[in-house]
Amino acid sequence: MDFRTLQYFTVVAQELNFTRAAQKLNMSQPPLSNAIKAMEDDLGVQLFIRGKRHLQLTEAGSLLLHRSNQMLSLADKTRSDLAHMENGLTGTISLGMVEGRAPYIAARWIAGFHEEYPLVRYQMWNGSSDDVLEHLARGLCDLAVIATPYDSEHLESIVIGKEPWIAIIPRDHPLAQAEGDTIPLENLADYPLIVPRRASRIEAIRKWFGGIDREPDIICEMSNYIDAIALTEQNVGISIFPQTTYTPNPHVISKMITDPAKIVQYVLVWPREQRQSSLIQEFLNYVHDFMEEDRMHSERFHVRESECIVPEGAEIL
Repeated sequence: MDFRTLQYFTVVAQELNFTRAAQKLNMSQPPLSNAIKAMEDDLGVQLFIRGKRHLQLTEAGSLLLHRSNQMLSLADKTRSDLAHMENGLTGTISLGMVEGRAPYIAARWIAGFHEEYPLVRYQMWNGSSDDVLEHLARGLCDLAVIATPYDSEHLESIVIGKEPWIAIIPRDHPLAQAEGDTIPLENLADYPLIVPRRASRIEAIRKWFGGIDREPDIICEMSNYIDAIALTEQNVGISIFPQTTYTPNPHVISKMITDPAKIVQYVLVWPREQRQSSLIQEFLNYVHDFMEEDRMHSERFHVRESECIVPEGAEIL
């Protein structure tokens, strides 16, 4: 099984028809069919159920399609990086990150780094912390911005920010009508809640409520902040998420959760034992200096909204 055969398989899996796939690959059908049959013999599995007019992926075929997309993407990135190694600091930085404030922070690194190294290109991917860490482990991204906790034994890190947990409330909800921009945790215990879909995070939220002898009514778990906002504006529940960059929405309001307040900490991580390329190492050096010198709040960058003040003494959730 080589990259060319993987490419053949991927196109056939997308088209589910040997004739169309052969046309797309600019080759005749018999060699393509033979290549797929040889791949099945090599792997010892059936990849397609062959009908008279169309194909259907088997369970093994579906798994291989998922893995082949990852392998082909990594191969393309490797070719690009190798091709640029002889031309100074160029190449592509692949950055996975959680939603919320992470892209807001990373955009400022990239803006500054781009001024110094204009030939560098970037690939950015969003997902939950667990999804991003899986991409990092598979070598599909170079660096990752996640929310703690993380495996500090196998990952190195730079702390890049923290923010308080907030409640995102439908505008016509009784809790939204109360004065002030904070809300005690106790007040949320009687309402259905939408929370981040991360096992460690859900457990932490339950312990948070347990500290006031209450049990949260979790109605929905979400990995996507924007999806949580959509559910909140339809009065499905109140979302508990880290405070993030301002997303204009006239149907919801946000209040910082207090009594007790909690914060989330963001870190930039990379594999501890993996030797970094000169490009990635230079980028890490830049980020380290960026955070040390607090360039985040310099006049060089435009801040769209005032950030929540992190409560003093608030513990990490």
